[in-house]
Amino acid sequence: MEQRRVSGKSHWYHETQSSTCPADVLPLVPEAAHVEDRFLLELTLPASLLAACETWIAPARELTTLLFPDTVAVTRLQTFSAYDRLSTALTVAQVYGVQRLCNHYAARLAPLPGPDSSRESNHRLAQITQYARQLASSPSVITPQARAQLEDVGLTTHDIVLINQISGFIGFQARVLSTFQALLGHPVRWIPGMPVQEDALATRFTNPDAQWFPAIGGIEAHHASAEQAATLSKWQALPPLEGLVPLLVYDCRTLDATARLIKALPEGPFTGLAALITARINGSVSCFNTWRVTVDGAAEYAFDGEKASGSWSQNRPIEQAIIQAVQLLTRAPDRFSAAQFTPLIEHGLSVEQAVNLLAWSGLCGWLNRLRIALGETA
Repeated sequence: MEQRRVSGKSHWYHETQSSTCPADVLPLVPEAAHVEDRFLLELTLPASLLAACETWIAPARELTTLLFPDTVAVTRLQTFSAYDRLSTALTVAQVYGVQRLCNHYAARLAPLPGPDSSRESNHRLAQITQYARQLASSPSVITPQARAQLEDVGLTTHDIVLINQISGFIGFQARVLSTFQALLGHPVRWIPGMPVQEDALATRFTNPDAQWFPAIGGIEAHHASAEQAATLSKWQALPPLEGLVPLLVYDCRTLDATARLIKALPEGPFTGLAALITARINGSVSCFNTWRVTVDGAAEYAFDGEKASGSWSQNRPIEQAIIQAVQLLTRAPDRFSAAQFTPLIEHGLSVEQAVNLLAWSGLCGWLNRLRIALGETA
């Protein structure tokens, strides 16, 4: 990984990333760190829409505090510092190219002291950055070896769960912001982002009976604290988190907020379609197999060449509009715009329904990454 030497941290382009042109480096926006709403980042939305979405926006706001507190007490079992958390968040935000998101996490990261200059610390940060970038841009390439490399640089099980939660949440936040900015007619992509995400290979989906199992050890009931045990009991039967709860309960408050967010997003007639599209693109076999039984033409969608083209020939215009919107939002949220949002309204969805559906697709991308990164399919 190429290291780029700069003087100071007066820009939001991460120090572990390289730029082909100095003009690509934008000045830091210090005021972006001081926003009241750290989830929506001061987007001004219609009051009626904000009220309608408050049930799932509220736990999302809570997650920004839980995942990115101003100070973090580092312990032997929890080595991820505040710098590590914000550095990971910025890396993922840069992959998605949503400038509002990059400005915020860069401004919060800039004043923090970084790791020492030892070779071990540099290697650890480089490994964390590489893993976060890969999980964000090409989740299907994450393998057991990638997890092992995190362990090799000293990350604990708690840290590994946390880095995956951070990566998934920032992806969700990026797609929610892209959706709202498309609704408002605001540009999302002001600067060149990463290339469009490539779809996972169709060969991953050859077994409709493949089962998911965790690849790292979760907390056993007799080792859990009272708070962890209560959270485990409360959410272990929530279907989207089936099998994940014993892993995520290492940070039980983050798990609780995540589960409440999942429950708060309303289901609709097209939630299965949106979930299927994200799972196919991201390469989450277990998520795809969960939803394939609910969607006509799922098999053809999985094996239509090497890419998830979404070419269901008998779909109504609304379904085609959903396919196109969810595909672009999943592959390249920085390129999502009113050109994809408006057809959803024109073909019969209300603004609230369209926002909820696209937010759900962003949440599915988060769940896809958790299952890919923390488990195996066999």
